[in-house]
Amino acid sequence: MDDVRAPMALLSCEGARDFAGRVASHLARPLLASHETWFACGEAKVEIEENVRGHDVYIFQNLISPGDDHSPYDRLMMLLHAADAASLADAQWVTAVLPYYPGARQDKRKGRTREGISASLVARMLKAAGVRRVLCIEVHNEAIAGMFDPRVCMLENLYLTRPLAAFLRARELCGDVVVAPDVGGMERARRYALELSASLAAISKERDYAQPNTVLRANLIGDVAGRDVLLIDDIIDTAGSVVAAVRELRENGAKNITAACTHAVLSPPAWDRLGAVAAEAQAEGWRFTVVGATSIQHPQPPPWYQEFAVESLVASVIRNINRRGSVTRVQEERAE
Repeated sequence: MDDVRAPMALLSCEGARDFAGRVASHLARPLLASHETWFACGEAKVEIEENVRGHDVYIFQNLISPGDDHSPYDRLMMLLHAADAASLADAQWVTAVLPYYPGARQDKRKGRTREGISASLVARMLKAAGVRRVLCIEVHNEAIAGMFDPRVCMLENLYLTRPLAAFLRARELCGDVVVAPDVGGMERARRYALELSASLAAISKERDYAQPNTVLRANLIGDVAGRDVLLIDDIIDTAGSVVAAVRELRENGAKNITAACTHAVLSPPAWDRLGAVAAEAQAEGWRFTVVGATSIQHPQPPPWYQEFAVESLVASVIRNINRRGSVTRVQEERAE
């Protein structure tokens, strides 16, 4: 018999309702009835309309939600309200299902002395709201797990390497060479290269940290001449780094290029930048494809953008947590 730690309950903030609904369908469970209120002054609250006393509650929130006028910080606060409401309603366990960890790129000071470390601040806020576990997908820096006290609240980081590699292989998007867009992403690229039996290369890029999302120059380390390339990253935001990497790869003789990521944030002007590359590829007779996970879903994406569904994987992880099973085993299973 499964060792269920408490009856499972699924709760979603409005910003994640579509994603949560798809996960809930894989678990064959309904989402709890709840209501969000935004006051005229900008304050907000969450009301849970069903009993959660003694339950194992999973609260979904997407910090990036295209088409939603609320900022990531608005959505973070709504998650904190929901967690606080569940805790005050005497839920036995509260897990925040937060695919994109807020502040993950603000995990250190980078040599400047008077700035906060937002990744740590978020960890403290979640703990204070009563969250016992945070389920993320490919957090930007694994060291963020060390910002949590596992006796009170822990970070569960879900890796996509095997299922995403299988997705890319099935669609012939895996390429002959896996390229890290920067030296910091080498370990991630190495995992994919091993999984796909591909060569490994990297792009060394120099940033101007005084200007957000600014890459000064990029240089290729490795050989891509005449080969199909998989450019793998965890986040594509404004796509400046991706476009610079594609230019560098093409200048060094790469053929078809797939840019795959976990979190396709795609803030302006990302769609314009990537669309220009796609148009150039079509005109010149090579293929350019962008792949992103469905934890961030973009309405009516162009043909060169493909979605990698993660709902069944997240559902399996939630099921195993609830039954005190192995999360590692779920991550290591290959997708069909």
